[in-house]
Amino acid sequence: METSLQIGNIAGIPVKIHWSFLLVIPLFAWIIGSQIVLTTELIRILFGVPIDATLITAGLNPYILGTVVALGLFFGVFVHEVAHSLIAKAKGIKIHGITLLILGGVSQMEEVVPDPKVELPMALAGPLTSLAIGIICSALVYVFPVLPDPAVAGVLIFTFGYLGILNVLLFAFNLLPAFPMDGGRVLRAWLARRMPLSRATQIAADVGKGFAVLFGIFGFLMLNPILILIAFFIYIGANQEATFLRYYVLLQDVTVADAMSNSLVTVEPETPLPRLLELMYETKHLGFPVVERGNLVGIVTLSDIHKVSPIDREAMQVRDVMTRDPITLPPSAPLIDALRIMTTHGIGRIPVVDDGDLVGIVTRTDVLRVMELREKA
Repeated sequence: METSLQIGNIAGIPVKIHWSFLLVIPLFAWIIGSQIVLTTELIRILFGVPIDATLITAGLNPYILGTVVALGLFFGVFVHEVAHSLIAKAKGIKIHGITLLILGGVSQMEEVVPDPKVELPMALAGPLTSLAIGIICSALVYVFPVLPDPAVAGVLIFTFGYLGILNVLLFAFNLLPAFPMDGGRVLRAWLARRMPLSRATQIAADVGKGFAVLFGIFGFLMLNPILILIAFFIYIGANQEATFLRYYVLLQDVTVADAMSNSLVTVEPETPLPRLLELMYETKHLGFPVVERGNLVGIVTLSDIHKVSPIDREAMQVRDVMTRDPITLPPSAPLIDALRIMTTHGIGRIPVVDDGDLVGIVTRTDVLRVMELREKA
């Protein structure tokens, strides 16, 4: 099920909103609105300007301003991600989209082995953009006191002062040297100039996990669920980054042809499901390509059979449960592409087709076997 709604595109990059984004805006609006008196005083002290709070605290205005500030913050996050994406696109990296979600925003880029010369400016672009937004918002705070209506000036000072502080904090937070934040990528790019990329990634990932543990401890001690959530986010992101690069290094220069099985067992669309189950027991395979008149027409797996009740299976054939027009790969495709497709689509095998002919099948087990052999070599 699609969990994000596309709302437009910028420079050819799709922009989406995740459903969790719709939850965090009212939450932030409530938090900001309920603390508006304290925050107004903090802004007055930090910027050293008087603030007329007449309109700020009147009626429902605290929560309306909370909504405005929350939307302004996420607009800043969006611009932050656009900066990443534009630099990456200019460096030849394909951008699949930008998605706003509960913890901010994320740019979906094609997975490639990081080039430190590309990663460094790309990683710095986002935080520096946030810093620029923070400086501009903060500078405007000193412009608004000249307005003739002090109450209106107070609202503008509060709004832009708050956004200035948040964007500067966003700049500082993102530069923490912890994956998957920008600072972790900056650290890796810097280390990769002095050591192998795999080693640089492992060090940056370990630093990220260290920050995650610290955030988690502080979150538990302060009973702060947001810090605990951030800790999980950082730890999982750091682990995924290290794992991805490990896979990429181990599978570098390996093609699907190097790992696929050539001894194919196929079934026909008319094969009864009971016979298909028997074949699985006999061959110890959990999925088969479906071939009709020499052409690949689908793929059938044990999970497809499990979708049907045991009673109904007796009267059904492979054609009733198979996946039609399955994803295929040529023998020359990089094996890392096969692993990426399996992970993305939640499948365990991909038929290998060469010039329209079915020549083999590659499974997740085949990929893991190659990785194990290369790791021990």
